[in-house]
Amino acid sequence: MTEPADAHELQRDPIDYVAFRDRPEFHELKHRFRRFVFPLAIAFMLWFLLYVVLAAFAHEFMVTPLLGMNVGLWFGLAQFVTTFAITMAYVRFANRRLDPRTTALRADLEALEENR
Repeated sequence: MTEPADAHELQRDPIDYVAFRDRPEFHELKHRFRRFVFPLAIAFMLWFLLYVVLAAFAHEFMVTPLLGMNVGLWFGLAQFVTTFAITMAYVRFANRRLDPRTTALRADLEALEENR
């Protein structure tokens, strides 16, 4: 009886992903990600909740005319602007700070895959 072609692959030792996850480089990557994303997400949620609370409880303020529209519409448009600004900031941050580290970790993991 002959062995299947991939029997050799089944006999190789598996990569220890838990040990890889515990590497300091991986922890640093997660730390950088969280240090950027969590404060920004909290700030945006507070900004959004301010808009909702003002819309619900400060009707007179929100209907105040300002530059051809009312304050409520300006706040609503500002929500879109801040969403795009946050997206652009994250992309810039990821390209500069996260992607190089991710690429290096991926290369290490691929080297482990080749050497097993």
